[in-house]
Order: sequence, then C-alpha cells, then structure tokens
Amino acid sequence: MPQMPQGIIKGGQDDLKLSSKELLRNQAYINGQWVDAKSGKKLEVINKATHAVIGHVPDMAGEETKSAIEAAHAAFPAWRSKTSKERADLLYALYAELNANAEDLAKIIVGENGKSLAEAKGEVGYSNSFIQWFAAEAQRTYGHVIPAPLPGVRNVVVKQPIGVAGLITPWNFPAAMITRKVGPALAAGCTTVIKAPAETPFSALALAHLAEKVGIPKGVINVVTCAKGENEAAVGKEICENPIVKKISFTGSTRVGKILFSQCASTLKKMSMELGGNAPFVVFEDADLEKAVEGAIACKFRASGQTCVCANRIYVHEKVYHEFAKKLAAKVEGFKVGNGLEQGTTHGPLVNQVGLEKVEGHVNDSIKAGAKVLIGGKRGEGTFFEPTILTDLPHKPPTDYEETFGPLAALYKFNSEEQVIKMCNDVDVGLAGYFFTNDLNRAWRVAEAMEVGMTGINTGILSQASVPFGGVKESGFGREGFKGIEEYMTDKLMVYGGIN
Repeated sequence: MPQMPQGIIKGGQDDLKLSSKELLRNQAYINGQWVDAKSGKKLEVINKATHAVIGHVPDMAGEETKSAIEAAHAAFPAWRSKTSKERADLLYALYAELNANAEDLAKIIVGENGKSLAEAKGEVGYSNSFIQWFAAEAQRTYGHVIPAPLPGVRNVVVKQPIGVAGLITPWNFPAAMITRKVGPALAAGCTTVIKAPAETPFSALALAHLAEKVGIPKGVINVVTCAKGENEAAVGKEICENPIVKKISFTGSTRVGKILFSQCASTLKKMSMELGGNAPFVVFEDADLEKAVEGAIACKFRASGQTCVCANRIYVHEKVYHEFAKKLAAKVEGFKVGNGLEQGTTHGPLVNQVGLEKVEGHVNDSIKAGAKVLIGGKRGEGTFFEPTILTDLPHKPPTDYEETFGPLAALYKFNSEEQVIKMCNDVDVGLAGYFFTNDLNRAWRVAEAMEVGMTGINTGILSQASVPFGGVKESGFGREGFKGIEEYMTDKLMVYGGIN
C-alpha cells in the first residue's frame, strides 16, 4: 500500500519558512495599492495538509471588483501605448524576479494547494515559462498586407489589444493558471483584473507583489480576493457583466463556465474557456507497457489527480490488461502521501472536503457496480485519500461520465480499436486524450479520431507554453499557450484608397 500520513492534523498557525516573508501578502491589490475589503471581512486560508492557518485575505465583493475594473480601464491607454519592447522588457524583468523567488513561491503553493514540494517546484518552472514565452511574443504581433482586387487600393491589417481582461483562475495550479493568462494579456497591451481562487489566493498576490517590484504600472495588474459563496458570485458577475471588461478568460468547471457564458452575453465579450475534462487513456496490445505505466503515473496522479487533463478513464486491451494493472500497482505502492514540505512526500491531500467526498463516492459507486479494489480505496485523515486503482469496471459507472478530480485510476478492458474509440468519444467533453501504441498507422488513425483538443501519443504529459492548450465540445473554446496572445487582440483593417 502507498505510505499514508499519520497524526498530521494539527491546526494552529502555519509557518512556511519563507526566505522572503513579504511574498505572503494579506491584502488584495487594486490600482497599485494593497487594500482590504470595504466590509472588513477576511477569508481564512489553511494549509491543506496540516489544517494550520497560513493567513487571511480580504473577502471582497462586487464593489471592490468594480473599483479594480475601473483601475484597469484607467491604466489601459498608457499600457497599450508602450512599445512592444517596453512591455517585453518588463515581462522579462518579472520572469527574472519569479525565478529568483522560485523556492518561496513553491512553498506557498505547497501550503495553500497541498501538492508536494517537488511538484510545486515543477509548477513554478512551468508557470514562469509563460512569462518568458509571452515576453518574446510581445514583439511578434504581426499584422498583414493583403493584395487588393482594385487599383489604387492598399489593405493593411494591424493587431490591437482588446482592452481590460477579466481573468478567473482555479486552485489546482495557483501560479501557472495565472501566468498563462496574465502573460499574453500584458504582452498584447491589455490590463487585467484577476479573481484569485478562494482556496489558493497567495500565489496570485505574490505575483502582484513581484510585478509591482519590477515596475509594472499601477492598474495593469489587479487582484481581487473573496470567499466562496455569495461574494464569489458577486465578483464573477461584476467581471462578466461590466461593459468596461472586453475579454474574459476562465479556467474551471463546465457548470460554472456555462453560468459565466450566459452572464457575458449581454455585453458580447470575447471569451476563452478551458473547462472540465474526462480524459481517456488507452493502452493498446502493442504498447510498451513500461512507458505506458510511466505515462499513466505522470498523467493520472500528478497533483493527486486534480488536473483537468489527467486520465479519468484508463482503457487497456484485454491481452495486456492484467500485466498493465500489476505494473501500475507496483508503482503506486511506492507513493508517499503526506505534507508536501516533508522529505520524500510524493503526493499531498485533496484541496477540500467536497473533492474528497466526490472521490470516495466514485469509488463506492464503482464497487457497487462490480469494480474491484486493486490498491487503496479509502480516505485518510483530513482530506487525504489513498491513491487508488480499480479494476474490472463495467462501462458507465460514475468514473466513465464524470470527472473524478482525484487519485483514482479506473481500469477498463477493451478488445478492438473501433470499440475503444467509441468509448473514448462517448462523453460531452473533449479536452485531452492519451494512447500508447507502437503502430504508426494506428497512431495517426486514433489521434485523428479522438474528439479532444489535445492528444498525447506515447506520453502522459501535454502542457507546454509553446503549444496550444484547449478543448472541444463542452470542454470550452479558445486556446492558451502557443498563439494565446491572439485571444487578447483584435484585427483592425485599414483600407487606403486613391493611391496613384
């Protein structure tokens, strides 16, 4: 069995042992000022492993959000007027500052999110890569010269920043999901209002602090914090319905995405939505099983399964099913679950009780439907859950149609390529899909047949700053990463006539 923590719940006040204490900000950031909620209310943020209090941030609502939007609007003319090189230079400076504080930023992620220090360090590097990438992209927003069908006419298309961008980010990658949006927005010449997640606000505030430190002007980055519930709904509604905001980028659930989509309709905002996934992971009979297991570990159990692109349904050809399951279980048995700051920890807790209960519910419902527990299957203290492998699953249990978002690997059998493609596509979402095969012809067929925005072929890792990230169907629309800067720009046509 994987090693689980014992007696870790302690409460009290947490100390992340940061080298730079000023990174842990306890106020929101609006118009270059560190401010509290007008109501004076605070939101408690806890260490997800120890339940100790990390700190408190303002519990803001619509009024403060409106102020942040107005600050971004006031800052927009000057920011868009800067040359692309000036914006790039500031982003490069931010990149350097983020790297200089990488260890502390990783510790903040461990505390507020719960992932291991090794994973958090990986996230910081991944997060910083977006700032680096878009610093370079700032100077590559090329326009077009289009030949005209009429004499004396010249057609020119230029790129212009769209305006104030509202950025709504999730808790599972509290640093990377922000830089993936802030990087292209600032590079394009847009100003921003960030709604930080209630569970993990400190990473967003640390970014704002470092942006201020390198000289990014006031109003260009604004961070609003709030608790879940009524105030969170008010903040989201203000961002979506305020006509000053011209662009929304949201990463989160399909359910919430649909609400935001309807709220944006009255002002016809440009939107990017990276929503829920239910990724299939297919192991064909000719696959290299060692590589397939390695890919499944990286894909399924990263961040304790709390990623939108993690494998939710693992389909294994019946000829190699038992061998694959045995090899996968051997790897999972080597996990050490616990406080991410402790030596040797590979996996942390789930972020909240709701997530824990969902995983537990999927396990129990699958067992009732006939599945067998190969390893794990039980909750631990707090929000810890044992890394779990279920075998002999019938098709259509909850794990088949619902995103689990936890450390549960559900293994299904299949017997033909045609059958497994149908099973892969028999869902309403389509963010990512993975498969392992050594047949090149099959690789092309399956990659093209999977109804997803991103396909991993003989790999369990997709995400890079330099590639397009996004889905199809109810997983959303728009792309981040490669060419993500286009999401924050508009094309303006200028037709010159009467040229002799």
